[in-house]
Amino acid sequence: MNYNEVLEYLYNRLPMFQRQGKIAYNAKLDNSLAMDEYFGHPHKNFRSVHIAGTNGKGSVAHILASVLQEAGFRTGLYTSPHLKDFRERIRVNGMPVPERNVIDFVKQNKELLEKTEPSFFEMSVAMALNHFSDEGVDIAIIETGMGGRLDSTNIITPLLSVITNIGTDHSIYLGDSLEKIAQEKAGIIKPGIPVVVGETGKETDHVFIEKAQKTGSEIIFADHNLSSEYSFMSLDGLQVMNIEKKRGEGYHELKIDLAGLYQRRNVITALQVVEKLNKMKFGISRKSLYNGMRLVRKNTGFRGRWEVLDNDPLIVCDTGHNREGLLMVMEQISQTPWKNLHMVIGMVNDKDLTNILPLFPAEANYYFCRPDIPRGLDSHILKKEAAKYGLAGKSYGKVTDALEAATQQADSRDMIFIGGSTFVVAEVL
Repeated sequence: MNYNEVLEYLYNRLPMFQRQGKIAYNAKLDNSLAMDEYFGHPHKNFRSVHIAGTNGKGSVAHILASVLQEAGFRTGLYTSPHLKDFRERIRVNGMPVPERNVIDFVKQNKELLEKTEPSFFEMSVAMALNHFSDEGVDIAIIETGMGGRLDSTNIITPLLSVITNIGTDHSIYLGDSLEKIAQEKAGIIKPGIPVVVGETGKETDHVFIEKAQKTGSEIIFADHNLSSEYSFMSLDGLQVMNIEKKRGEGYHELKIDLAGLYQRRNVITALQVVEKLNKMKFGISRKSLYNGMRLVRKNTGFRGRWEVLDNDPLIVCDTGHNREGLLMVMEQISQTPWKNLHMVIGMVNDKDLTNILPLFPAEANYYFCRPDIPRGLDSHILKKEAAKYGLAGKSYGKVTDALEAATQQADSRDMIFIGGSTFVVAEVL
């Protein structure tokens, strides 16, 4: 089998949540534990940082990986979902796992995969942990897929656990309240392992504090120690921040190659993690920290977060897809100058539209589309539901058709936004 044939085999053989939804969700760790046993517990061969959260965990993971690379550590990075190529999920020092390794892993373990019948995500976690062990990484940044307690990545024992924030996403799987969702995310807190929580919340803080007390884990709330009042874009396209510290020297003129006002929150979380790692004798210098922040995209291949695709007209895509993420995206749209706003929007069919659609601006022109996955919501249904909230536009069968129509309608002073779903952004990229 060649690489494309291997991917086709995996997509057809293994249930994939991103494509199929609930049918692919396995709320147990049995398969992951069985495969971990089979491969000889590869995650024990390297140190790790484990990251969960509703929003920002991908950004924090990539920022940390970039900083650690700049500090001279051979760094593994596991994230999901991928935007263009499966290999994006598994990187070592920014380099995606080679096609040959993917082919060999599947061919050599085909009998195991067919016997165990893991989900696509469970398989990818096993592949990542094996790859990081084989590559001799010093440390790996491991992002959960969904939740935490029953997430396939939760078989690891990290140096440090990180929970970015809590919002209302995947509530049919994780719980119908912020408190219940927080309990699932808190499942990554291990006995004696410190945890950094990025953002405080009235409904969720007690969940993390109580869990940390039970496990004897130090708990650090990043936004208790660090703050950022503002940021601006420099002429060289970098976002410049001044991060103040409650005690000690802050981080002034800190530049990051990720746009999006919401990155201020993620930077604060990442900085707190770096400070904790340094207390664990990692010795990450200020120079490495600043270089790592400035080179996140170059070092890790990170894409899809307030990414500017063109400037004539301005075309921006963002993978924000839940209420909290979209609130931040809509705030940024409102602060961006444009004459007319064009929104190329698509969603998945298990999304709570009543929680999402009211966030979108009524003054925009809408181009509703269906992402090309089994879970994709029919664009006509999306258009009909959006009309209930005063959102008007046309429906298109394909994302590319919707973007082409928006591009034809927009003039140089307009803005085109592409989003609503990670999969809409993936098709455009």
